[in-house]
Amino acid sequence: MSKVYVLFAVLVLFTHTAWSEDWSGQKKINLNSAESGADLKEDLHQVPVLVRLHTGNFPHFLDMKEDGSDLRFFAADEKTPLPYHLEKFDALNELALIWVQVPTLTAATKSDFIWMKYGDPAAASGQDAKAVYDANYAAVYHFEASGEPKDQTANGNNAVLSSAEHRPASLIGAGVGFNGAQKIVIPASASLKFDGDTGFTFSTWVKIPAPQRDAVLFTRQDGTDGVSLHIDQTQVYARITRGGKTQDTPRTGALVPGTWHHLAITGGPRLAVYVDGREVAVLSVATPALAGDTLLGASASGGNFFTGEIDEVQISNSVRSADWIKAAAQGQGTDAKLVLPGEDAEEEGGSTSHFGTILRSVTVDGWVVIAMLVVMAFMSWWVMANKFLTLRVILKDNRKFVQAFQKLSRDPGALDQDNDQDKDAKGEAEKSDFERALSGAHDHFQSSPIYRVYHVGVQELKHRFGATDTRVVRGMTLTPQAIDAIRASLDAAQVRENQKLNSLLVLLTIAISGGPFLGLLGTVVGVMITFAAIAASGDININAIAPGIAAALVATVAGLVVAIPALFGYNYIVSQVKNVSADMQVFIDEFISKIAEQYAADVRINYEDAGRKRAL
Repeated sequence: MSKVYVLFAVLVLFTHTAWSEDWSGQKKINLNSAESGADLKEDLHQVPVLVRLHTGNFPHFLDMKEDGSDLRFFAADEKTPLPYHLEKFDALNELALIWVQVPTLTAATKSDFIWMKYGDPAAASGQDAKAVYDANYAAVYHFEASGEPKDQTANGNNAVLSSAEHRPASLIGAGVGFNGAQKIVIPASASLKFDGDTGFTFSTWVKIPAPQRDAVLFTRQDGTDGVSLHIDQTQVYARITRGGKTQDTPRTGALVPGTWHHLAITGGPRLAVYVDGREVAVLSVATPALAGDTLLGASASGGNFFTGEIDEVQISNSVRSADWIKAAAQGQGTDAKLVLPGEDAEEEGGSTSHFGTILRSVTVDGWVVIAMLVVMAFMSWWVMANKFLTLRVILKDNRKFVQAFQKLSRDPGALDQDNDQDKDAKGEAEKSDFERALSGAHDHFQSSPIYRVYHVGVQELKHRFGATDTRVVRGMTLTPQAIDAIRASLDAAQVRENQKLNSLLVLLTIAISGGPFLGLLGTVVGVMITFAAIAASGDININAIAPGIAAALVATVAGLVVAIPALFGYNYIVSQVKNVSADMQVFIDEFISKIAEQYAADVRINYEDAGRKRAL
């Protein structure tokens, strides 16, 4: 195995010289063996550690290849490549589980770290599962694929029988479940042969649904000799069988149903039981030499089958130290204190931006929602800018027109006459009806809605008289019905002008009401994905959760950024539109009054007993 490792290191070191400058990013992976972390008392060498990446601690999945083949790991010197392999890499759900062999875990220190580099599209896969595990590992099972579990070491100790149920979402990626009548059989091999001198180590993660009666979790039988690990109610104990006679360790280390626990036993000169990295029971009896099949979830001699779920089975043909087992318990579980992904490396002179960290943590669905909100924002801002400029011109032209209209005396249509047009009675009389309907150059107050309403009124007068000047139109008057008809035309013109003024405002109402809800949708989906990724990875510390939650909230912030300016702009525009509409209504009343004064001045009203009559 050492030759394999050396060859792997040489090959990766050689390729490193060619592509070391091509990585778009690197991340420090901190290793805490101090009391606040794994609390190791002795140095460990060639230790496989689990690196969990998810949206909470690594927001760069989109910067990598879909299969994660551009990942590399290096020692603290950034030059020495480290063997690694991917147990799981899901770029879509932003979750990765990576096993890396650390050359040395220094005891009682927080200063150890390794480097992870990523983001080279031209990189080929550099993972090698066989190089991750040293020569003392006899078998390692991740249970990622359904069917018979496959050994990840170079020994090829694959299971030949598995009736256990494959569980896609377990503690570390996938696991297997047992219903009390299922088992996994691993055949005997030279690498799995145990003897009393070199000993063995068995470890796994276990979750029981409820207390159970003397269930067998692991057993290794060779004739009348054997070693087994049992769970009785919620307590754990180990048993040695020699010549048909059994000896048990004390029952201890109560398991909490529904919670994952790390269990391990070591055999050799003595038999020891570990629960969650702590030695809880010892039997000072040497274990026998064993060369038979290995069973998970059942006993070769009958006994009670195991009910529950297991994940990450590791079997060594040597006695691992207490600190080695503690490192596994503190580095693989839900409260992983040993391996802590740190911040991304910054360029010299750079600084870390919290807002940049949040944006890098935004998931794909979040960016989709934010993109929709950006489009909505630009539309609302364009509508507001357009309306602001239009209203500014409208108010200016309205003011000029009203001032000019109020100076008129006898001719209410004087502001709508063509300056180049012959205005004498003869010229007006010679025009056709069509010419009279189109007469008047009205480009001097073109932006004024009041003027356009006025123009409709003038055209109504010209349609009836051919002119608007009372000095030309002598002896001609309007009936009350005619005045009402003119008012109806003016009211219709006002309605059309109001429609123009209110056009596109529906986009602002959509932004006001829809923006926050769309942002909330992005936040809820982002939070769901964050918690799902954390549940799948098992990393629940606040430092892992916070960036994902903050990134999810970015969608809500984006929705509010869209809605708040739209709300202010909408209220201002509506108030100005109401003012313009009120000015048009006031003008219509004034214009009708002026028409009545000019063209119905000679009307005589008589009152008779039968009712009211009007005479022209």
